[in-house]
Amino acid sequence: MSASLSTASLSTASLSTTSLSTASLSTTSLSTASLSASDRAESWRDAVSHAFVPMTVDFLEEVPSPGEIVSHRLGPVRISRIQAGPQAVTRGRHLIADGDSPTLVLSLQERGTALKEQDGRETVVRPGGFSITDTSRVFRKRIEEEFAFTSFHFPRAELDVPERDLRALTATAFDGSEGSAALLTAYLSKMAHEAAELDEAVGRRAAATALDLLALFVDDRAGRSRPRDSRTAASSERIKEYILRNLRDPDLSPSTIAEANFVSVRLLHKLFQLEGATVGGWIRARRLERCSRDLLRPMAREIGVAGIARRWGFANSSHFTRAFRAAYGMTPRDWQAGAHPAHRDG
Repeated sequence: MSASLSTASLSTASLSTTSLSTASLSTTSLSTASLSASDRAESWRDAVSHAFVPMTVDFLEEVPSPGEIVSHRLGPVRISRIQAGPQAVTRGRHLIADGDSPTLVLSLQERGTALKEQDGRETVVRPGGFSITDTSRVFRKRIEEEFAFTSFHFPRAELDVPERDLRALTATAFDGSEGSAALLTAYLSKMAHEAAELDEAVGRRAAATALDLLALFVDDRAGRSRPRDSRTAASSERIKEYILRNLRDPDLSPSTIAEANFVSVRLLHKLFQLEGATVGGWIRARRLERCSRDLLRPMAREIGVAGIARRWGFANSSHFTRAFRAAYGMTPRDWQAGAHPAHRDG
């Protein structure tokens, strides 16, 4: 059975009893609010299995509350926000087919407290926390109150981490307020909020960053540090590439960078903090490097020091001179006068 919720995969009977609308090729929504109690239960069971993986659903109230699922697909990652009434879901062995592609589901709990079981562990996930589930193995989730959570479905094959590290994290509650967990949850929350507005190309890039941050989180929990050239560094590298392409823009700032790369300003700062740097300091250093190079070129005589500073995004010549002196130990004019002739080029 397909794990995606789409008009193509729902039966004609489901369509006649379920309120389904498609906002785009990658966005679907379903609500059972307008259905009778009997139709609501049947339609919700179908919807849950289509939006996630085949599971049994047991309602913990006599009349099932209305439920809603809104799903988006960004490249290989599917995002689903679910809100409904008390229920328990179980994925038993009889529902796990040999041909199923293993999927990891990370759920950000927004409302209600969930009890999760997998791999011999049991944990309680409260609002503000998150947990990870592997759909290739038996699991159970129970919520005895109205709830809302956002889940992110990652193909296991896309995540470059050891299997033993993932098994150690299932049915474990994580606090998304600090460290690598904060980086991960801040980005995923922002990505989910913007998902409906992203085109296919940008969506795939956003999904790739999410996979990088999930790998970073798994490695961090396992006590590993990945090399700088691994996929875990890809998020900051993509942001740095954007900065370098826009160095000439005097309005370049953490807020514009974050918005263009679909991350929060907080996450942007944390990515640079992990490298012992600041966003502003990194931008300033790259601009000064470009200026120092151009000051030693013949064209500098025509443009002038102030012109070169403006060319690389320094709006204030006095600020540029102070920053240059602090970085190079001399003024731009002294540098240009030939203090470093070996650096000259045409």
